[in-house]
Amino acid sequence: MNTIRYTDKYGSFELDNPESSSYLYFPLVNEAGMMSCVTPNLAGDAKGSQNTFLLAPASSENLHNDKSTRNFWCGIKGKKAWSAAGVSAWQQAMLYDEAKEETKLSAGLLWHKMTRENHELGIRSDILSFVPAADDAVEIMQVTITNTGSEAFTFTPTAAIPMYCRSADNIRDHRHVTSLLHKIETSDCGVLVTPTLTFDERGHQLNQITYAVCAKAEEGELPVGFIPVTEEFIGEGGSFEWPEAIVKDDVELAAAGTKEEGYEAVGAIRFADTVLEPGASKSFQIALTIGEPEDKYLVKSNIERLYTETCGFWQEKVTGIFTSRDHDFDEWMNWINIQPVLRRICGCSFLPHHDYGKGGRGWRDLWQDCLALILMEPKKVRGMLLNHFGGVRIDGSNATIIGTKEGEFIADRNNIVRVWMDHGVWPFITTRFYIEQTGDYGILLENRTYFKDIQAGRGESKDYEWTDVQGNMLRTKDGSIYEGTVLEHMLVQNLTAFYDVGEHNHMKLRGADWNDALDMAKEKGESVAFTAAYAGNLEGLADYLDILKKDKDIVTISMAEELKILLETETEIFGSPDKKQEILLEYCNVCKHVLSGRKELYDCGRLASRLREMASWIQNHIRGTEWVKNKEGYEWFNGYYDNHGRKVEGDFESGVRMMLTGQVFSIMSNTALTEQVKKITEAADQYLYDASIGGYRLNTNFHEIKTDMGRMFGFAYGHKENGAVFSHMAVMFAYSLYTRGFAKEGYKAIHALYSQSRDFAKSRIYPGIPEYFNQKGRGMYHYLTGAGSWMLLTVQTEMFGIKGRMGDLVLEPKLVAEQFDENGTAGVDTVFADRKLCVRYINKAGKEFGEYRIVSAQLGDTVYQGEYGLVRIPREHIAALDADERHNISVTLE
Repeated sequence: MNTIRYTDKYGSFELDNPESSSYLYFPLVNEAGMMSCVTPNLAGDAKGSQNTFLLAPASSENLHNDKSTRNFWCGIKGKKAWSAAGVSAWQQAMLYDEAKEETKLSAGLLWHKMTRENHELGIRSDILSFVPAADDAVEIMQVTITNTGSEAFTFTPTAAIPMYCRSADNIRDHRHVTSLLHKIETSDCGVLVTPTLTFDERGHQLNQITYAVCAKAEEGELPVGFIPVTEEFIGEGGSFEWPEAIVKDDVELAAAGTKEEGYEAVGAIRFADTVLEPGASKSFQIALTIGEPEDKYLVKSNIERLYTETCGFWQEKVTGIFTSRDHDFDEWMNWINIQPVLRRICGCSFLPHHDYGKGGRGWRDLWQDCLALILMEPKKVRGMLLNHFGGVRIDGSNATIIGTKEGEFIADRNNIVRVWMDHGVWPFITTRFYIEQTGDYGILLENRTYFKDIQAGRGESKDYEWTDVQGNMLRTKDGSIYEGTVLEHMLVQNLTAFYDVGEHNHMKLRGADWNDALDMAKEKGESVAFTAAYAGNLEGLADYLDILKKDKDIVTISMAEELKILLETETEIFGSPDKKQEILLEYCNVCKHVLSGRKELYDCGRLASRLREMASWIQNHIRGTEWVKNKEGYEWFNGYYDNHGRKVEGDFESGVRMMLTGQVFSIMSNTALTEQVKKITEAADQYLYDASIGGYRLNTNFHEIKTDMGRMFGFAYGHKENGAVFSHMAVMFAYSLYTRGFAKEGYKAIHALYSQSRDFAKSRIYPGIPEYFNQKGRGMYHYLTGAGSWMLLTVQTEMFGIKGRMGDLVLEPKLVAEQFDENGTAGVDTVFADRKLCVRYINKAGKEFGEYRIVSAQLGDTVYQGEYGLVRIPREHIAALDADERHNISVTLE
């Protein structure tokens, strides 16, 4: 079976006959907002936003159904027309023929080149596609045609790229009507479309955007004419796979300066007949732009320079170059590095499998993507985190529509009430990681605004006094915009969750938790899983209060006086769900419209003690009420209650019911005791692990459409949230195990995901990690998944053990024996405190994790002794190193 072959240390790879696998797509993007994707046959789309698609929107099923692909035709004299992209009717029919054309994909960070050769015709095409790392919304397509035969031939070159030029909303709604808005014009090198108006959810507006497809041959040769209208290009009865303008010789060409209105457009660009001698080549430079085209993108020498710069740009994004026995794993991790950046640019909506939503990212996406960005782009992250806190409401919920700009939050569309109960968890997890990596405790005391809209009471009520005129920031009684510290924001989120409980005294599931498909248990559903997560947060917040007091000499912190309602309660009420809800209701009513504006000084020590009381109560409650032991003797935590108030996990008539999420957060939050962690892994191995599809499933088969739990149970089992190997939670399972010292078990989860991903015969995906693997083991929803951030975080900070602790560098590897190479070494080239480091672990005896210990680490002439299973190097020692050099750290294990 065809396999992926890596060709350099940055994950560049080759794949023969990629068009033989359906649903493949490759992302091409830049920071300017150009978002493209290409398939082996150059299908896919290109866009700048939901409302600015240059090429027609492509969902996963379009990739093999749609004939409207990027194309380049070679009309060879005396022979049939040949598509350099392989998209002609007769070439498509050859897919299963023994005489099919030879094809090879070469790709890297982030560039894509398809090579296609037809031996009978003696012709080869090399089509390089990339989006320059520039400030323009442009995609480059460089086509090189080579004569591989023994005789010269003459061919007629024609680029043919269908142009959509409007909002994705119009793919069905007003598809024809919006074509009537098109003003089409030919320039000396291409086809430009400038719609008069836009028809989308923003209403009818004057359009200001020009879309273009332009081309030149090498040496600046201009086209000889154009066929800019789709119906004239394909002809009556024709199609983009066999268009009349290509098949027939007597097609009338439009000259530069031609104008057409009211038609579907195509960037059909004809060049003069070209003679190619044996071995000779000719290149054509094509630019697809959103905005006025620039000539610099049509110059061959410029394209070569831009390609080199783009490769370098994305290579610099790779924060960790890993070195282990399995070199394929090391190369694969390059693509994991890139995935969080792709999601920051593309959100969750702008690649073919992510055919839902209208762009942007959700709340938890913002925070989880930042986990990786803290490793990759730490200088940018502080401002991002501060901006994100502006989305928190004073009732502990948050804005759910995230704008395209940093810190931009929009009131819920159509005033739809939706509260995900897990949302308050993520800001603390990410901020804690940032602080540990940087030592920047000052961020806790930075002031930020709160988000405000009509929603109030954690989605239970509305503030009808609020108007758009007041804006989307919380105000005080005197009309001033209220600001509270980052620490206050996190306390608000976690304290309100503590009181927002159901009848079993676990936090209400509400609209859903991390698993958005658990969305049908709003009334009586409870998430034990994330109740445990909040307990871990409360404990962590207490730790930081202690640090502020002991190490920073900050005895008190100033916060809104309204928080006293949540903090000055009797411990005895913790066991009463009704009283907790009363306290929460009182707080939400007081804060419903405005705050008083008065602040209180809260003692850090007393506040830390109160948070620990809350955390301890939660953990003991979960341990005492949710530990499941089934008839087969396996044990784990129940993670949920359904909308009838019933436990979801355990023994049932239909079989054993177990879910992974509850195990992850009970382990990660230290709710699960060490012996319980061991039992959980045994149960997970028994009921959830399936090596044939990538490892740990999200849940067992409930054999029921549980309308009292969520739509996930309407999905076929083994797909998406219902029992697939859902990479995100599987990686978090690994992370939680590593943090508790269960390295072998954590490695098992990571290795299973990696092995499934690299097995192209099963996964049918390019390198990287998908959202999930389906029942047949195919990777689904590739690239845009939070699993990328968690995988990078887990591998770098836990598996390879390179992380911060209060700003210092800590080396604490949890590598298993098989990860060390034949010389007993493993390591990472990375960046810490803005310094380039090459960390190498030396395990000459080949000992297993749990057997080796860290003896020492040497940085330059300084030796640091190992203690308590790790080596700690002060941040100031790292910061004193030369910023331009790479510095070696050699760590001895015995």
